[in-house]
Amino acid sequence: MRAHSHLSAAAALFADPARAAILDALVDGRALPAGELARLAGVSAQTASSHLRRLLDGGLLTLRVQGRHRYYAIANAEVAHAIETLHLVAPPRPSRSLRQSLLAQRLAAARTCYNHLGGALAVDIADALVEAGRCERFEAGFRVTPAGVAFFGGLDIDVIRICGGDPPVTKSCIDWTQRRQHISGPLGSSLLRVLIERAFIRRNEHDRSVQVTERGRAALATLFLKSEKLP
Repeated sequence: MRAHSHLSAAAALFADPARAAILDALVDGRALPAGELARLAGVSAQTASSHLRRLLDGGLLTLRVQGRHRYYAIANAEVAHAIETLHLVAPPRPSRSLRQSLLAQRLAAARTCYNHLGGALAVDIADALVEAGRCERFEAGFRVTPAGVAFFGGLDIDVIRICGGDPPVTKSCIDWTQRRQHISGPLGSSLLRVLIERAFIRRNEHDRSVQVTERGRAALATLFLKSEKLP
């Protein structure tokens, strides 16, 4: 256990708007090259390189090298959780264009939250699992009931193996757009993987929003939600 943490040093890494934009662009778990991150942050390649070096040195990012290509990614789930938590206390950003307004709506409806699902869709799925008796809420996350173990087994998710415990438990996040819990941890990660692999949802190429497919609307209505609650 660390006796003392240099909180101000960590906070300083988030304080610059360009660095914040870089971190926010990577919080969906993607790895992106410096040129793309410079474009997303609205800065020059030289300025982006300086910011990326600070974020690497501060332990917030990791560098992945593939041949001659270099990609930057969030260092770990703890960093991603810190970014999402800061969104909870950050003042809302005013939308200055129709494009920004539509993006905000998409992110609030459904998005990736590092390695799991976030947004209204994730909160509604968590509510449905609790209402069906498949999960139970507690302060630190969700307990999976025997009915839930069987349910997730039908989705090829082995809850006992990935979560452990008796009963198995998984972490939760407070969703920054909905201000309520959604499922994270190993169960959240596995659920997102299954939803993507079965083409129930698809990622947006340009941001971290996700869209429910036509196939997914029918499947999610059967598995979790009434159709009118789907985005």
